[in-house]
Amino acid sequence: MSFAQKLKSLFGLHSAEDDDFFDDLADALVEGDVGAKLSFEIVEQLQKACKEKKLHGQEAISQELKAMLSGCVKRAELNVQKGKVNVFLVLGVNGVGKTTSVAKMAKVFSDAGEQVIMAASDTFRAAAVDQISMHGQRLGLRVVKHQMGSDPAAVVFDACAACQSHGGGLVLADTAGRLHNKENLVNELKKIDRIAQSKASEDCYKKILVIDATTGQNAVRQAEVFHEAVGVDALVLTKYDSTAKGGELITIGKQLNIPVAFVCTGEHYEDIAPFDPDLYLTEFLGM
Repeated sequence: MSFAQKLKSLFGLHSAEDDDFFDDLADALVEGDVGAKLSFEIVEQLQKACKEKKLHGQEAISQELKAMLSGCVKRAELNVQKGKVNVFLVLGVNGVGKTTSVAKMAKVFSDAGEQVIMAASDTFRAAAVDQISMHGQRLGLRVVKHQMGSDPAAVVFDACAACQSHGGGLVLADTAGRLHNKENLVNELKKIDRIAQSKASEDCYKKILVIDATTGQNAVRQAEVFHEAVGVDALVLTKYDSTAKGGELITIGKQLNIPVAFVCTGEHYEDIAPFDPDLYLTEFLGM
């Protein structure tokens, strides 16, 4: 059951917005993938606001909750500067849909008239290199790749050099996501980060983390690890359909202050849209 459905049922179960109502609301937020600590903080603030403003009923309380949550979820604007080397380093653990998200973003920016190069920087997984090569063929976009097991930073270096030689554009770099081998992964990402930073034009470098909407608090922990390692500028949320609760965006936004760039809802290249905070909260709250 989604948080929106639980919220609706709470108003039906409780005849008044008393302590029991707010306790159940906190539990519903936790189950909706908002972290426990943050859920109780939100409900405490909401209960106080409802008392002070004399708010009652589903519509008034939902509007107040939406206003409070709006400070936690922000939209990230990913702009490509013409005539410069723009680099978007795409991060995420294996299985979240990272490589597919790279291809989807490549199509978005290519359709907008940008020169796009995809860099196959996950050199440890043969499937990743093959997958991004396949996407490149289907989309008619260049893919820079090296042999399996080669230095992923060198792939980013070459992709940036190719971008520069063509008068600028956008490099979308896929990266490894072996979080079970955290220390090695973090060191590898830091090296790629240094190379990408040095090759990108000034103010044209972004680090984008892909998270799976169905993984809840695991997504929050992933965001913490990657943010601590290299600093994350924006999120892409994948698999955001009826099975996803989506509350992790609120936690990540509140705790790490990371905005969201895109939301993906399916397997096709077109199944990607710019993040709309108002629509997200409206759906999350079932308004």
